[in-house]
Amino acid sequence: MRETVELHGHRGARGLRPENTLPGFAHAAELGVDVIELDVGLSADGVVVLGHDQVLSPANLADTAPAWPDDPSFPYVGKPIRELTLAQLKTVDAGVRQRDDAFARTQRPLPGTPVPTLAEACALLAPARVGLAVELKTDPGWTDEEVELFTAAVAGVLAAAGMTARSRLLAFDWRVLVEAHRNHPGLGRTALIERKTLVPGTRWLAGLPPDDPVAAAAAMGATALSPEHAITTPGLVEDAHALALAVAVWTVNAPEDMTRFIKYGADAIVTDYPDRAHRLVARERVT
Repeated sequence: MRETVELHGHRGARGLRPENTLPGFAHAAELGVDVIELDVGLSADGVVVLGHDQVLSPANLADTAPAWPDDPSFPYVGKPIRELTLAQLKTVDAGVRQRDDAFARTQRPLPGTPVPTLAEACALLAPARVGLAVELKTDPGWTDEEVELFTAAVAGVLAAAGMTARSRLLAFDWRVLVEAHRNHPGLGRTALIERKTLVPGTRWLAGLPPDDPVAAAAAMGATALSPEHAITTPGLVEDAHALALAVAVWTVNAPEDMTRFIKYGADAIVTDYPDRAHRLVARERVT
């Protein structure tokens, strides 16, 4: 049992508070997470904002009113973040789960909670003793120039907030990590992998072959590997450690699975329910 396993609050504490929101981050920090994982996009006017999907999702977002009268883009939910300005995004309510699912039944709704910017999240969390795991939402359809611009914008916000040393960038699109390694080396770089990004001919891995993703991540300059729980094995963890890559397994919500991955030697557990993980890890450390 690793005594130093980190707890990462997924999208803040998605199972307990609205995802990717300031109240969610504050609650995750209060619960004692080591790292807060969050997702970012880039608005039409170049502001780094929080959001899990490139398109505003009706699962967790709701329109309120247009940013200005007769705005032809309204309603905004269902439209790409890259096509909306910060003023438009700020009208969207991110505080109530819209989909009737497990998260809606365990999340405390906080109506009227706006979509935050990364700068606002940094201002909230700067005094807290937590790290940031910032996932950049791109895909192979983005141009290299767009990836470079987005990565620089995120790195700039973190630097301005004095958060570089305790932040890491996460990406399934490994071009983000290549760019960070080249031009923003002070940031940690976490290579995300899941089954759909490891298929033959994949375009997600910055041109690297998917047959040995651990070796590919190390060769590309990653500082950590974050695999989907379904593909995480003791052998994968061992291989990553042999190449000096920490392993953060996502997304793990059942206590028995948390115990299993900790026994595998995982360095971090990414969870929607940091309260469960905190109780489990505290219990395991004293037994």
